[in-house]
Amino acid sequence: MVTIDWGEFKEFRASSMKKDDNFSTMIDFLKSYYNMFSAQEIYDTLKYDETSNMMLEKRNITNAEGIEDYLFKVV
Repeated sequence: MVTIDWGEFKEFRASSMKKDDNFSTMIDFLKSYYNMFSAQEIYDTLKYDETSNMMLEKRNITNAEGIEDYLFKVV
């Protein structure tokens, strides 16, 4: 299980083009910093972090399929 490095995320967010959407930025961060591309791996990482779990709850994402649906809507 990966623990999110929030300091690195803040630095990543500062240079991100998606500054208005922390959740999209978080997913981009996980893909870039941790080389995560599996929806299940991204979901598990977000689910077991208190702050990012709130991001999931806010968007009513309850499984990896919800992450995939979100990514298709954003793109």
